[in-house]
Formats: sequence, C-alpha cells, structure tokens
Amino acid sequence: MNERAPRVPRFSVMSLECFERPVALRLPFRFGAATVRAAPQAFVRATIRASDGRVAQGMSAELMIPKWFDKSPQRTNAENIDALRAALALASDAYCEDASARSAFAHAAFHYRALLEQGTRRGLNPLTASYGAALADRAILDALCRMHRLSFADAVRANLPGIDASLTPDLARFDLDAYFSSLTTPASIGVRHTVGIVDPLTRGDIDRGSAPDDGLPVALEQVIARYGNRHFKLKLGGDVATDIARLIRIASVLDALPGYRVTLDGNEQFADVQAITALADALAARPELARLRDAILYLEQPLPRSIALAVDVRTIAGAIPLIIDESDATIDAFPQVRALGYAGVSSKSCKGAYKALLNAARCVCWNAGGMVRAFMTGEDLTAQPGLALQQDLALAGLLGLTHVERNGHHYANGFTGQHAGLREQQAFLAAHPDLYTASDGQVRVDIRNGQMSAASLGVHGYASAVLPDVESLQPMRAPQTAPAS
Repeated sequence: MNERAPRVPRFSVMSLECFERPVALRLPFRFGAATVRAAPQAFVRATIRASDGRVAQGMSAELMIPKWFDKSPQRTNAENIDALRAALALASDAYCEDASARSAFAHAAFHYRALLEQGTRRGLNPLTASYGAALADRAILDALCRMHRLSFADAVRANLPGIDASLTPDLARFDLDAYFSSLTTPASIGVRHTVGIVDPLTRGDIDRGSAPDDGLPVALEQVIARYGNRHFKLKLGGDVATDIARLIRIASVLDALPGYRVTLDGNEQFADVQAITALADALAARPELARLRDAILYLEQPLPRSIALAVDVRTIAGAIPLIIDESDATIDAFPQVRALGYAGVSSKSCKGAYKALLNAARCVCWNAGGMVRAFMTGEDLTAQPGLALQQDLALAGLLGLTHVERNGHHYANGFTGQHAGLREQQAFLAAHPDLYTASDGQVRVDIRNGQMSAASLGVHGYASAVLPDVESLQPMRAPQTAPAS
C-alpha cells in the first residue's frame, strides 16, 4: 500500500506563493451585523525540500471573508480583506526567510508566537494574524503528504507532522501519538445547513426580482427538498424578540420533518449573560418552539470576543451548552473558556488544522478526567468547492464529527461562483465523483439524504487528488498598509 514514511521527516520551506481569485455569492450572506455579497478566495502553494533533496509542492485555499475575523465597524470590507492579505504575506515571509529543516509541526510552532506579535504591530488581531499561518501550514502538510505518498488521515495517524505539546503544555502528559493513531475516517458526514438572518424560509418569501435563476434552491424549504438536510445552523441577531419571532417561523418549516437537530450561532451579538438568559427563557416560554428547543445542540459564540474570555457563563451553561468560535483566536483560548463554563470549541480550517487536532485531544483528555463533557464542533466559513471544502471536510471527518456546517455550496454557485475554469471543474469532478456532480451545466457539490461523501478524500495529499489551476489564479495583491516598524 503506502510507502513507509520516516517517523517525523524534516524539511525546509523553499517558497510559499500566494494567489487569489474572486468569488461572487449567488445570495447575500448575513451573519451578525454583516452582509457579504462577494469576497476573494486565497490560495497558497508551498514548495518544500527534504534533506535527501526531494522536492514536493502542495496547496491550500480559503475564502477571505470580511467582517468575521475583524468586526470593527470602523473598518470596511476591503480593509478586512487587505488585513488577511497582510497575514498571508507575514506568514510567507517568515516561513521562507528561515531555511532550517524542521518537521511540519515544528515549522508551525517555531513561527506561532512571532507571527502573533508581528500581527499586533501591524494592527491585526490574533484571529486575523493566524489566518496566514493556517493556510501556510495546510499547504506545507499537503506537500509533505504528497512527498511521502500518504493521505492526510494516514499522515496524522502516523503523526508524520510531528505534532507535540510544545504549544499546549496542558497536554504534556497526554499520549498524542496514541490518540492520533486511534482516529478513524467516515464514509460521509452530515451537512448542517446554515440559515442566514436574511435567508428566505418559504417559497413565498423569495424576492423573484433578485433571486438567482441558476437551478439551485433559495428558500429553506427548497434546500430541504433538494438536499434532504436534517441538521441546521440558525443565525441569531442578538435582539431576543426579533430572534424568537424568526425562530418560530423557522420551526414552522422544520417541524414538518420527522426529526432534526439545530445549532444556534450568536456571532458575538449578545451583550452579556443576562441577554443569553433572556433568550433561553423566551425559548422555554413559547410552545411553538417546543420541538426546536429540544433539538438544540449548543449556542455558538454569543458574547463579543472582547469579553468572552473573562465572563463566567456557568449560570446559563446548564440550560444550553456554549461554544466559542471567534474567541478561539489563540492556542490557549479553549482552556481559558473551559474554566468559565464553556463546553466546546469549533473546528475551522481557517483557524488552523493543528489547533483543531490539539483541541480535540484536549476534549479526550478532559473527558477522561470525569469533568463536564467537552466537545468539538465543525463550522464553515463559506468554504468553496475544491481544495478548501475538501481539506476542511477531511479534518472534520478525522476529528470524528458526524455533522459539520456547510454553506459555501449554498451561497455561491459551485465552481462557477469562484470563477474556476472548465478544466479545473472537470478535473475535480473526475477525481472526486462521489463529492461532486454536474447539474445545469455546472460542477457542484453532491449532497444526498443530508450527507456529503468523504470516501474519495483518502488520496495522497491533503484530501485532494488534483490541485487548482494555478494559471487561472491571480498573484495576491500586495497589502496596502506597510508593517509597523
């Protein structure tokens, strides 16, 4: 089968090339106080060289979504995107200026603190600053897997990256190698559909004048009819009366299903614990929400990140489990909020695959100690079909997640929405026919019975048998603001 790889191979990073390509959304995506209609997708190509002279390349991709990494109202969408370009530039410079041979994880660990500090000097918050390294690490890991002819899952199980507790001293006595070797991969993963704040719920809600005529569903009930979803993520706005009114309307659609599960996403819109308590009380008081209330799995990031790491939430955590997402900006955030009453943390490829794997190990470690159960969740950042989707899906599957938020296929029109050429579309369809399908002349994600296949992701490399067409990508624009001295 696969070649036997060195225990922890060391290599140098020769180059990290950054590209981008525009993505036009077919529907406006409203989360929190932001509405996004377009954003570029970033691509990183890594070239590595082993001590024996072998060279390999790998890639990663991720949407540069505005108003999630940095929600400051003083900054425009364009400035948010430019900050992500700056994070990529910082990571590229740092990894390539250092010619030392290290393991994959050692490269990440060596630059971790320095990149956060450089980001701070440049005015980037930790979540933004970590974006560049997250993409760099995935591209490097893809190259390493291709060099050793291993799949992502097999590489992690063998701990080919050399992941250790150097960034997570709380795991110093935990057997990471044993944990990684125990991980399994599923044949498919449930698709948790995102219901944005402005998304139409029924056919009657659709604005026929602005709705796309592309053969894809628009309203929630159309999504369910086409894809068969049974898991849903419901966006909240922070105003309890408005949120409850919308949840009642959503419940009127979902209650037609024989069974379903939902998660709630506060997107930092609740001012304090009292506001969360008011939401929980209102949910309990409305009989129309009985089934939906019983279907809730957790509430994601209700408090602003500015206070989430300091406010004790144990008074409300018994009524509804809370997780962090935007507050998961550094490797030590999860233990901090765990002490405050939070039960879980999200996995998102844009925050780093190594962070997700280490946080999953923390859950196993804590749960073995008899504490209140800790858990991981899978959330999306409108990951686009192709490399971004496949790498995040492979990570979620390896973490043992049975369902994951997937929304990139809904808010953008397949590969066409990201301006991928026919050659690239057909290459991904041919390489991963279980994950994609051709419909209405487009290559799109294939979701059946609410499930997305992960069967073809076990190829050499990080979850993809093919790579994006680099000739169709644009060199990444230089950030408009110079680093602070």
